[in-house]
This record gives sequence, C-alpha cells and structure tokens, in this order.
Amino acid sequence: MKYPELLTLEETLAQLDQFDGIIDARSPAEYAEDHLPGAINLPVLDNEERIRIGTMYKQTGAFEAKRLGAALVAANIARHLENQLQDKPREWRPLIYCWRGGNRSGSMAHIFARIGWPVAQLQGGYQSFRRRVHAELPQLVSQVSWKVICGPTGSGKSALLETLAAQGAPVLDLEQLASHRGSLLGALPGTVQPSQKQFESQIWLRLKQAAGKTLYVESESKKVGNLRVPDCVMEAIRAAECVFIEAPFEERVRFLCDSYPHWMQQPDVLCERLSHLAVQHGNQQVQVWKEMVQQAAFRELTASLLEQHYDPSYRKSMAKNFGKLQTARTISLADLQADSLQSAAMQLIHQS
Repeated sequence: MKYPELLTLEETLAQLDQFDGIIDARSPAEYAEDHLPGAINLPVLDNEERIRIGTMYKQTGAFEAKRLGAALVAANIARHLENQLQDKPREWRPLIYCWRGGNRSGSMAHIFARIGWPVAQLQGGYQSFRRRVHAELPQLVSQVSWKVICGPTGSGKSALLETLAAQGAPVLDLEQLASHRGSLLGALPGTVQPSQKQFESQIWLRLKQAAGKTLYVESESKKVGNLRVPDCVMEAIRAAECVFIEAPFEERVRFLCDSYPHWMQQPDVLCERLSHLAVQHGNQQVQVWKEMVQQAAFRELTASLLEQHYDPSYRKSMAKNFGKLQTARTISLADLQADSLQSAAMQLIHQS
C-alpha cells in the first residue's frame, strides 16, 4: 500500500478505533474549539504562527508566506518527532487531519510516510467531520430509545446517571459534557465550559454509541450553563418516557450541601449569584438568603432555596415541557447513598 493513505470521512469513521493515534495538526485554538473523538493536538503551526502566515499571504504574497510557513512547519514537526513521537515503532499507524485543504496535515503525513510509518490522512479534514455531526444528529436522535430521569433539584438525578454508566448502561450526561450542573449555582470551580461545537460533537458520539439501545438522560432545560442543547435532542428528551426519582427533603438538603462545598468556601461569589434571583423573589428575600450565607447557615439556605425557588420552578417547568411525566413510574429512595443509587440503577436496567 502506498502511503500516505487518503481516506474519506466515511472510511475514517468506519475504522476510527483501529488507528494507533489520531493527530489534529491544526493550531491549539482550533483544536480547543472542537476535534475528532480521541484526537491529540500536534500543531504544525501554533496560534501566533498561523496568524502570522495568514497575514503574510494577504499583505506580502503567497510565495513568501509559503516559504516561511514551510520553515515553521518543518521545525514544529521536527520537535514533535523528537518529543511526543520519539518512541513510536515502525508499525505505528496514525491518522492525521487539519482544517480542510490538507496542506498542514499533508506536510506531516508526507514526512511520516517517508520515515516509514503507515500513515493515513483524512480528506476534507475537520470541516467534513463537523458537517457530518450537524447532518447526523437528527437521524441519531431517532435511533435510540430515550428514558428521561426526572426529579426535583437534589434528588440525585446526575448521581443516578453516573451509577447507570458504571453499570454499563448507555448514558447521555449533558451536565458532564457541558462541565456545568445546569442551574444558577451550577458553575464548577476552576472549570471552563467547552465550545458549542465540542458539546455537540460529544452528544453526537454518545448517540452514535447508543444506537439501537435505551439511552438514559436527565430532564434538562434548553441551556446548560452557556451551552445550548441541540433542538432535535431537546425535542426527543421532552417527548420521551419519564422515570420520576424522589428522596426525602432533608436527604436532598444534605446531598446538595455535600455536592456544592465550593460555594461555602467563597461566600462573596455566592452572594453575587444570589443577587440574580431578585427579579423573581425581590430584594428583601434575597437579602435574607445573603444573611444566611454570612452566618454560614448553609443547610438553612439550601432548604429555603429548595422550598421557595428550585422546587416551584421545577414543577412549573416539568408540567409545561414533559407531557409524559404524569404517567411516569416513581422510584422512591430512602437516601442518596451509593447502595440506594445502585439499587435504583439496577431496577431501571432490568425493566428497560
């Protein structure tokens, strides 16, 4: 076989798990926005170099830009060979891609082929993958049997999804993919949400893996933090069969306090977030909540927020958006400990 081997996206996806490595040759900024599942970033031009070459193309000319670009590309590929790739054996088979045209990935693939590695290059690059994700999402939505885990805030929905996944059940955990717990206080400390494109690519991958199976998902709203759940996915979730999870109120309070310790460690930030509730509940009520924060009365604060904000909002949203909730089966949990969650997960799996 002659290398580098040029593969269409269809051929690539059919053997994606057969490559020894998937290399995104684009800049770190492009890679951070989104990339093929499992790809690592070995850029042939970094962010600044890519801008520099692009500017030179426009202001100086193609020849000068290509000459400088070739020198930068060669130096970067040499650095990758001396570092991340120095121990790769002769039979190592990587897939390489870039944005679309193939110049960046082609340069790397040509050098790798001359070394002797059986390298493959994706025709159409990342852009062809992005088009596939966008086109296939509506089709994949109809290829799974959706089961929605419903329940008020603090009832352990996300924990149950984690338990289901640990048992091998297909799960679409939108909050995990979005790096956000999906509410006013859902931001995770030290964590940046992925891009919208990366969020959609991860949803596409989970749906593709779950085709023909029962897929468990939480009753999310249209947005998880700053990310929007694709319309076709949201429509499928809202039309799906529901399972309602309930737990004792005090257990929910305990569970939430244990799950959000970071808010107790940054009271000023918590008070700032609570200020956003003034539109719904008035300044006087928000001030009462802020005083609870200052007094470190976090259990009392959590109970009050559940009673006055989260539970009423959840009931209203569920009644409006989830038509099958009235016929949902209810699973009552005595507590939200690991044993109870595992028992609930096994019930769901065996009855699906």
